[in-house]
Amino acid sequence: EVQLVESGGGLVQPGGSLRLSCVASRSTFSTYAMTWVRQAPGKGLEWVASINSASNLIQYADSVKGRFTISKDEAKSTNDLQMSDLKPEDTAVYYCAADSRTFSATYYSHGDLEYWGQGTQVTVSS
Repeated sequence: EVQLVESGGGLVQPGGSLRLSCVASRSTFSTYAMTWVRQAPGKGLEWVASINSASNLIQYADSVKGRFTISKDEAKSTNDLQMSDLKPEDTAVYYCAADSRTFSATYYSHGDLEYWGQGTQVTVSS
């Protein structure tokens, strides 16, 4: 089992930036694809971005493409989401997730992920 802990959320003005970080408990972190999913108030889960275990395949939702960057640091067992040019519609609880199965952003976009963190709140408001 993998335990995931997110950090880095907070309040930011429109146009600002935040960096979310997710620390994984397992030493086999390199075998997991990592994903960020968010849930806005009163709405369902929205897939944001995924990176495969080898870090050579990355996919983003159209809503964040060009503004968000996902990355993995194998040495630190961390997965980061760098967010820039933030908009009020980016306000949500952001969840980090890990999956050891064959990489599939299609599955991830439906919330089909093995392990989840507890989430971190991001609020974009002036």
